[in-house]
Amino acid sequence: MAGKLDRLTRRRLLQGGAVLAGGAALGSAGRLVGQDGSLIDDFGGKQAPSGKAEPSRLISRPVVISSANGLKAIETAMRMLKEGKDPLDSVIAAVNIVEDDPNDHSVGLGGLPNEDGVVELDASVMHGPTHKAGAVASLRNIKNPSCVARLVMKRTDHVLLVGEGALRFARAHGFKEENLLTEDSRKKWLKWKESLSKDDDWLEEEETPKGAGGKEAVPFTWGTINCLGINEKGDIGGVTTTSGLSWKIPGRVGDSPIIGAGLYVDNEVGAAGSTGRGEANLQNCSSFLIVELMRTGLSPAQACMETMRRIAQHTEKRLRDEKGVPDYELSLYAISKYGAFGGATMRGGGKMAVMDKDGARLVELPSLYPAKEKRGA
Repeated sequence: MAGKLDRLTRRRLLQGGAVLAGGAALGSAGRLVGQDGSLIDDFGGKQAPSGKAEPSRLISRPVVISSANGLKAIETAMRMLKEGKDPLDSVIAAVNIVEDDPNDHSVGLGGLPNEDGVVELDASVMHGPTHKAGAVASLRNIKNPSCVARLVMKRTDHVLLVGEGALRFARAHGFKEENLLTEDSRKKWLKWKESLSKDDDWLEEEETPKGAGGKEAVPFTWGTINCLGINEKGDIGGVTTTSGLSWKIPGRVGDSPIIGAGLYVDNEVGAAGSTGRGEANLQNCSSFLIVELMRTGLSPAQACMETMRRIAQHTEKRLRDEKGVPDYELSLYAISKYGAFGGATMRGGGKMAVMDKDGARLVELPSLYPAKEKRGA
Protein backbone atom coordinates (compact mmCIF):
# COMPACT_ATOMS: atom_id res chain seq x y z
CA MET A 1 0.00 0.00 0.00
CA ALA A 2 3.09 2.21 -0.25
CA GLY A 3 2.32 5.61 -1.66
CA LYS A 4 -1.43 5.04 -1.66
CA LEU A 5 -2.54 5.86 1.87
CA ASP A 6 -5.44 8.20 2.13
CA ARG A 7 -3.90 11.67 2.33
CA LEU A 8 -6.02 12.78 5.25
CA THR A 9 -5.12 9.66 7.25
CA ARG A 10 -1.43 10.10 6.57
CA ARG A 11 -1.54 13.77 7.46
CA ARG A 12 -3.23 13.03 10.79
CA LEU A 13 -0.55 10.51 11.66
CA LEU A 14 2.27 12.79 10.62
CA GLN A 15 0.80 15.67 12.60
CA GLY A 16 0.69 13.35 15.60
CA GLY A 17 4.45 12.91 15.30
CA ALA A 18 6.36 11.47 12.37
CA VAL A 19 8.74 9.76 14.75
CA LEU A 20 6.81 7.43 17.02
CA ALA A 21 7.82 7.08 20.65
CA GLY A 22 10.67 4.59 20.85
CA GLY A 23 11.90 4.90 17.29
CA ALA A 24 9.23 3.42 15.01
CA ALA A 25 8.38 6.05 12.41
CA LEU A 26 6.15 6.72 9.45
CA GLY A 27 8.20 6.74 6.27
CA SER A 28 7.54 9.14 3.42
CA ALA A 29 5.39 6.52 1.71
CA GLY A 30 3.16 6.16 4.74
CA ARG A 31 4.61 2.84 5.91
CA LEU A 32 5.86 2.24 9.44
CA VAL A 33 9.61 1.87 9.68
CA GLY A 34 11.35 0.23 12.64
CA GLN A 35 14.51 1.41 14.37
CA ASP A 36 16.61 -0.81 12.11
CA GLY A 37 14.99 0.64 9.00
CA SER A 38 12.88 -2.43 8.30
CA LEU A 39 9.31 -2.01 7.15
CA ILE A 40 6.55 -2.77 9.62
CA ASP A 41 3.69 -4.06 7.52
CA ASP A 42 1.32 -6.97 7.16
CA PHE A 43 2.64 -10.48 7.59
CA GLY A 44 0.16 -11.82 5.06
CA GLY A 45 -2.41 -10.71 2.54
CA LYS A 46 -2.99 -7.15 1.36
CA GLN A 47 -5.50 -4.46 2.04
CA ALA A 48 -6.88 -1.73 -0.15
CA PRO A 49 -6.07 1.83 1.04
CA SER A 50 -9.72 2.76 0.71
CA GLY A 51 -10.88 -0.22 2.72
CA LYS A 52 -12.77 -1.51 -0.34
CA ALA A 53 -12.23 -5.02 -1.62
CA GLU A 54 -10.41 -5.91 -4.78
CA PRO A 55 -11.18 -9.64 -4.67
CA SER A 56 -8.80 -10.81 -7.38
CA ARG A 57 -5.82 -9.29 -5.58
CA LEU A 58 -6.69 -8.99 -1.92
CA ILE A 59 -8.64 -11.96 -0.64
CA SER A 60 -6.52 -14.47 1.29
CA ARG A 61 -8.93 -16.50 3.41
CA PRO A 62 -9.58 -18.37 5.64
CA VAL A 63 -7.10 -17.14 8.26
CA VAL A 64 -6.82 -17.69 12.01
CA ILE A 65 -4.49 -15.76 14.32
CA SER A 66 -3.94 -15.86 18.07
CA SER A 67 -1.50 -15.01 20.80
CA ALA A 68 1.51 -17.35 20.81
CA ASN A 69 -0.02 -19.77 23.32
CA GLY A 70 -2.66 -20.69 20.75
CA LEU A 71 -0.28 -22.18 18.16
CA LYS A 72 -1.68 -25.71 18.45
CA ALA A 73 -5.23 -24.57 19.08
CA ILE A 74 -5.58 -22.56 15.87
CA GLU A 75 -5.40 -25.77 13.85
CA THR A 76 -8.77 -26.72 15.36
CA ALA A 77 -10.25 -23.36 14.40
CA MET A 78 -8.97 -23.66 10.83
CA ARG A 79 -10.36 -27.17 10.43
CA MET A 80 -13.77 -25.99 11.60
CA LEU A 81 -13.72 -22.97 9.29
CA LYS A 82 -12.96 -25.21 6.33
CA GLU A 83 -15.86 -27.46 7.37
CA GLY A 84 -18.17 -24.46 7.14
CA LYS A 85 -18.61 -23.92 10.86
CA ASP A 86 -19.42 -20.49 12.25
CA PRO A 87 -16.26 -18.39 12.76
CA LEU A 88 -17.10 -17.61 16.38
CA ASP A 89 -17.75 -21.26 17.23
CA SER A 90 -14.44 -22.09 15.55
CA VAL A 91 -12.28 -19.69 17.56
CA ILE A 92 -14.05 -20.57 20.81
CA ALA A 93 -13.32 -24.26 20.21
CA ALA A 94 -9.68 -23.29 19.74
CA VAL A 95 -9.35 -21.36 23.00
CA ASN A 96 -11.20 -24.10 24.89
CA ILE A 97 -8.11 -26.25 24.31
CA VAL A 98 -5.99 -23.69 26.16
CA GLU A 99 -8.61 -23.09 28.86
CA ASP A 100 -8.62 -26.84 29.56
CA ASP A 101 -4.82 -27.06 29.77
CA PRO A 102 -3.69 -27.01 33.44
CA ASN A 103 -0.13 -26.21 32.32
CA ASP A 104 -1.13 -22.84 30.83
CA HIS A 105 -1.29 -20.57 33.88
CA SER A 106 -2.82 -17.63 32.03
CA VAL A 107 -6.32 -18.97 31.37
CA GLY A 108 -8.97 -21.39 32.63
CA LEU A 109 -7.99 -24.46 34.65
CA GLY A 110 -4.68 -23.81 36.37
CA GLY A 111 -4.85 -20.05 35.88
CA LEU A 112 -2.96 -18.11 38.52
CA PRO A 113 -5.27 -16.85 41.28
CA ASN A 114 -6.01 -13.52 42.94
CA GLU A 115 -4.29 -12.46 46.16
CA ASP A 116 -6.65 -14.67 48.17
CA GLY A 117 -5.74 -17.76 46.17
CA VAL A 118 -8.99 -17.84 44.17
CA VAL A 119 -9.00 -18.18 40.38
CA GLU A 120 -11.24 -15.57 38.72
CA LEU A 121 -11.76 -15.72 34.97
CA ASP A 122 -12.77 -13.15 32.33
CA ALA A 123 -13.77 -13.64 28.69
CA SER A 124 -15.49 -11.91 25.79
CA VAL A 125 -16.74 -13.03 22.39
CA MET A 126 -17.94 -11.11 19.36
CA HIS A 127 -19.71 -12.36 16.24
CA GLY A 128 -19.00 -10.40 13.08
CA PRO A 129 -22.09 -11.27 10.98
CA THR A 130 -24.53 -10.14 13.70
CA HIS A 131 -22.27 -7.66 15.54
CA LYS A 132 -23.45 -9.27 18.78
CA ALA A 133 -21.17 -9.68 21.78
CA GLY A 134 -21.13 -11.41 25.15
CA ALA A 135 -18.79 -11.38 28.12
CA VAL A 136 -18.27 -12.56 31.69
CA ALA A 137 -15.96 -11.19 34.37
CA SER A 138 -14.75 -12.37 37.80
CA LEU A 139 -16.25 -15.79 37.07
CA ARG A 140 -15.23 -18.50 39.53
CA ASN A 141 -15.31 -22.31 39.34
CA ILE A 142 -16.10 -22.55 35.59
CA LYS A 143 -13.07 -23.38 33.43
CA ASN A 144 -14.50 -22.29 30.06
CA PRO A 145 -15.62 -18.66 30.48
CA SER A 146 -15.55 -18.21 26.70
CA CYS A 147 -18.46 -20.65 26.39
CA VAL A 148 -20.40 -18.82 29.08
CA ALA A 149 -19.74 -15.52 27.28
CA ARG A 150 -21.19 -17.01 24.09
CA LEU A 151 -24.36 -17.94 25.98
CA VAL A 152 -24.61 -14.42 27.39
CA MET A 153 -24.54 -13.24 23.75
CA LYS A 154 -27.07 -15.80 22.53
CA ARG A 155 -29.47 -16.25 25.42
CA THR A 156 -29.71 -12.84 27.09
CA ASP A 157 -30.38 -9.24 26.18
CA HIS A 158 -27.13 -8.29 27.94
CA VAL A 159 -23.49 -8.11 26.95
CA LEU A 160 -21.67 -8.51 30.29
CA LEU A 161 -22.39 -10.58 33.42
CA VAL A 162 -20.05 -10.52 36.40
CA GLY A 163 -19.22 -12.35 39.62
CA GLU A 164 -21.93 -14.32 41.36
CA GLY A 165 -24.47 -13.41 38.68
CA ALA A 166 -22.24 -14.87 35.97
CA LEU A 167 -21.74 -18.04 38.01
CA ARG A 168 -25.47 -18.49 38.61
CA PHE A 169 -26.10 -17.98 34.90
CA ALA A 170 -23.49 -20.63 34.04
CA ARG A 171 -24.99 -23.09 36.52
CA ALA A 172 -28.46 -22.51 35.07
CA HIS A 173 -27.10 -23.61 31.68
CA GLY A 174 -25.57 -26.80 33.01
CA PHE A 175 -21.96 -25.83 33.55
CA LYS A 176 -20.30 -27.89 36.28
CA GLU A 177 -18.35 -26.15 39.01
CA GLU A 178 -14.84 -27.30 39.83
CA ASN A 179 -11.80 -26.09 41.72
CA LEU A 180 -9.65 -24.31 39.13
CA LEU A 181 -6.63 -23.95 41.42
CA THR A 182 -4.23 -26.74 40.46
CA GLU A 183 -1.48 -27.90 42.79
CA ASP A 184 1.16 -26.13 40.71
CA SER A 185 -0.80 -22.86 40.70
CA ARG A 186 -1.38 -23.15 44.45
CA LYS A 187 2.36 -23.53 45.08
CA LYS A 188 3.14 -20.49 42.93
CA TRP A 189 0.55 -18.43 44.81
CA LEU A 190 1.90 -19.61 48.17
CA LYS A 191 5.47 -18.76 47.19
CA TRP A 192 4.35 -15.27 46.17
CA LYS A 193 2.54 -14.83 49.48
CA GLU A 194 5.54 -16.03 51.49
CA SER A 195 7.99 -13.75 49.69
CA LEU A 196 6.06 -10.49 50.02
CA SER A 197 7.45 -9.20 53.30
CA LYS A 198 10.03 -9.93 55.96
CA ASP A 199 7.65 -8.62 58.63
CA ASP A 200 4.76 -11.10 58.39
CA ASP A 201 4.43 -14.62 59.78
CA TRP A 202 4.60 -16.53 56.50
CA LEU A 203 7.74 -18.69 56.29
CA GLU A 204 9.12 -20.06 53.06
CA GLU A 205 9.80 -23.77 52.72
CA GLU A 206 13.25 -23.18 51.26
CA GLU A 207 16.06 -21.71 53.33
CA THR A 208 15.98 -18.28 51.72
CA PRO A 209 16.08 -14.86 53.36
CA LYS A 210 12.63 -13.83 54.51
CA GLY A 211 11.01 -11.45 52.05
CA ALA A 212 13.73 -11.95 49.46
CA GLY A 213 12.30 -11.73 46.01
CA GLY A 214 8.71 -10.56 45.99
CA LYS A 215 7.99 -9.94 42.32
CA GLU A 216 11.40 -11.34 41.44
CA ALA A 217 10.66 -14.62 43.23
CA VAL A 218 7.28 -15.12 41.54
CA PRO A 219 6.79 -12.61 38.71
CA PHE A 220 3.37 -11.19 38.00
CA THR A 221 1.65 -12.70 34.96
CA TRP A 222 -0.59 -10.90 32.45
CA GLY A 223 -1.27 -13.97 30.33
CA THR A 224 -4.31 -14.27 28.08
CA ILE A 225 -5.31 -15.90 24.81
CA ASN A 226 -6.88 -13.89 22.03
CA CYS A 227 -8.03 -15.67 18.87
CA LEU A 228 -9.47 -14.15 15.68
CA GLY A 229 -10.71 -16.06 12.65
CA ILE A 230 -12.15 -15.22 9.24
CA ASN A 231 -13.77 -17.69 6.87
CA GLU A 232 -13.83 -17.80 3.07
CA LYS A 233 -16.92 -15.57 2.95
CA GLY A 234 -15.24 -12.87 5.01
CA ASP A 235 -17.22 -13.45 8.21
CA ILE A 236 -15.21 -12.90 11.38
CA GLY A 237 -15.33 -14.25 14.93
CA GLY A 238 -13.24 -13.21 17.90
CA VAL A 239 -12.64 -14.31 21.49
CA THR A 240 -10.40 -13.24 24.37
CA THR A 241 -10.18 -15.30 27.56
CA THR A 242 -7.95 -15.00 30.63
CA SER A 243 -7.38 -15.63 34.30
CA GLY A 244 -6.12 -12.07 34.42
CA LEU A 245 -3.33 -10.50 36.37
CA SER A 246 -1.91 -12.96 38.88
CA TRP A 247 -2.28 -12.06 42.58
CA LYS A 248 -4.76 -9.30 41.67
CA ILE A 249 -7.11 -7.64 44.12
CA PRO A 250 -10.23 -9.86 44.25
CA GLY A 251 -12.81 -8.57 41.80
CA ARG A 252 -10.27 -6.89 39.53
CA VAL A 253 -11.39 -6.92 35.90
CA GLY A 254 -8.97 -6.30 33.07
CA ASP A 255 -9.51 -5.56 29.41
CA SER A 256 -10.33 -9.11 28.24
CA PRO A 257 -14.10 -9.03 28.90
CA ILE A 258 -14.57 -5.44 27.81
CA ILE A 259 -15.79 -5.04 24.23
CA GLY A 260 -13.66 -2.42 22.50
CA ALA A 261 -10.68 -2.95 24.80
CA GLY A 262 -9.65 -6.62 24.86
CA LEU A 263 -11.67 -7.50 21.77
CA TYR A 264 -13.55 -5.85 18.94
CA VAL A 265 -14.99 -7.19 15.68
CA ASP A 266 -16.52 -5.28 12.78
CA ASN A 267 -17.45 -7.59 9.94
CA GLU A 268 -17.03 -4.80 7.36
CA VAL A 269 -13.46 -3.99 8.41
CA GLY A 270 -11.73 -6.58 10.59
CA ALA A 271 -11.04 -7.50 14.20
CA ALA A 272 -8.50 -6.86 16.93
CA GLY A 273 -7.57 -8.18 20.35
CA SER A 274 -4.88 -7.92 22.96
CA THR A 275 -2.85 -9.60 25.67
CA GLY A 276 -0.73 -8.03 28.38
CA ARG A 277 -1.42 -5.14 30.75
CA GLY A 278 -5.21 -4.84 30.66
CA GLU A 279 -5.37 -1.45 32.33
CA ALA A 280 -3.42 0.10 29.44
CA ASN A 281 -5.95 -1.24 26.95
CA LEU A 282 -8.91 -0.18 29.05
CA GLN A 283 -7.62 3.38 29.19
CA ASN A 284 -7.27 3.55 25.41
CA CYS A 285 -10.08 1.31 24.02
CA SER A 286 -7.30 -0.26 21.99
CA SER A 287 -9.14 -2.91 20.00
CA PHE A 288 -11.84 -0.51 18.85
CA LEU A 289 -9.17 2.02 17.90
CA ILE A 290 -7.25 -0.55 15.84
CA VAL A 291 -10.34 -1.48 13.85
CA GLU A 292 -11.21 2.17 13.25
CA LEU A 293 -7.66 2.88 12.04
CA MET A 294 -7.98 -0.05 9.62
CA ARG A 295 -11.23 1.50 8.42
CA THR A 296 -9.26 4.58 7.35
CA GLY A 297 -6.91 2.45 5.27
CA LEU A 298 -4.09 1.42 7.61
CA SER A 299 -2.99 -2.20 7.47
CA PRO A 300 -3.46 -4.37 10.60
CA ALA A 301 0.24 -4.01 11.48
CA GLN A 302 0.20 -0.24 11.03
CA ALA A 303 -3.01 0.15 13.03
CA CYS A 304 -1.57 -1.90 15.88
CA MET A 305 1.65 0.10 15.97
CA GLU A 306 -0.12 3.47 15.90
CA THR A 307 -2.37 2.30 18.73
CA MET A 308 0.68 1.12 20.68
CA ARG A 309 2.23 4.55 20.24
CA ARG A 310 -0.85 6.21 21.72
CA ILE A 311 -0.88 3.80 24.66
CA ALA A 312 2.78 4.58 25.35
CA GLN A 313 2.10 8.32 25.12
CA HIS A 314 -0.63 8.02 27.77
CA THR A 315 1.37 5.85 30.18
CA GLU A 316 1.74 7.43 33.62
CA LYS A 317 5.15 8.11 35.11
CA ARG A 318 5.11 5.36 37.74
CA LEU A 319 4.85 2.74 34.99
CA ARG A 320 7.92 3.97 33.09
CA ASP A 321 11.53 2.90 33.53
CA GLU A 322 14.50 5.17 34.12
CA LYS A 323 14.56 6.02 30.40
CA GLY A 324 10.90 6.97 30.38
CA VAL A 325 9.86 3.86 28.45
CA PRO A 326 6.66 2.03 29.51
CA ASP A 327 7.84 -0.82 31.75
CA TYR A 328 5.18 -3.42 31.01
CA GLU A 329 4.34 -6.04 28.43
CA LEU A 330 1.57 -5.54 25.91
CA SER A 331 0.74 -7.17 22.57
CA LEU A 332 -1.89 -6.23 20.01
CA TYR A 333 -3.25 -8.44 17.22
CA ALA A 334 -5.44 -7.64 14.21
CA ILE A 335 -6.91 -9.19 11.09
CA SER A 336 -8.52 -7.42 8.16
CA LYS A 337 -11.65 -8.27 6.19
CA TYR A 338 -9.41 -9.45 3.37
CA GLY A 339 -7.22 -11.81 5.37
CA ALA A 340 -4.28 -9.50 6.07
CA PHE A 341 -2.96 -9.78 9.61
CA GLY A 342 -0.46 -8.05 11.84
CA GLY A 343 0.37 -6.97 15.36
CA ALA A 344 2.71 -5.05 17.62
CA THR A 345 4.29 -5.29 21.05
CA MET A 346 5.41 -2.65 23.52
CA ARG A 347 8.83 -4.00 24.50
CA GLY A 348 9.78 -6.67 21.97
CA GLY A 349 10.00 -10.44 22.03
CA GLY A 350 6.29 -11.00 21.38
CA LYS A 351 5.02 -13.49 18.84
CA MET A 352 1.74 -14.29 17.17
CA ALA A 353 0.38 -17.64 16.04
CA VAL A 354 -0.91 -17.66 12.46
CA MET A 355 -2.59 -20.28 10.32
CA ASP A 356 -3.45 -19.71 6.68
CA LYS A 357 -2.74 -21.40 3.35
CA ASP A 358 0.93 -21.65 4.40
CA GLY A 359 0.14 -23.63 7.56
CA ALA A 360 0.48 -22.92 11.28
CA ARG A 361 3.49 -20.96 12.52
CA LEU A 362 4.73 -18.33 14.94
CA VAL A 363 5.71 -14.91 13.61
CA GLU A 364 7.61 -12.29 15.56
CA LEU A 365 5.80 -9.03 16.19
CA PRO A 366 7.43 -5.63 15.64
CA SER A 367 7.92 -3.63 18.83
CA LEU A 368 7.58 0.03 19.64
CA TYR A 369 10.59 -0.11 21.97
CA PRO A 370 13.60 -2.41 22.20
CA ALA A 371 13.23 -5.48 24.40
CA LYS A 372 14.25 -5.14 28.02
CA GLU A 373 17.87 -6.03 28.75
CA LYS A 374 18.22 -9.24 30.72
CA ARG A 375 19.90 -8.90 34.09
CA GLY A 376 23.54 -9.85 34.00
CA ALA A 377 23.69 -9.48 30.25
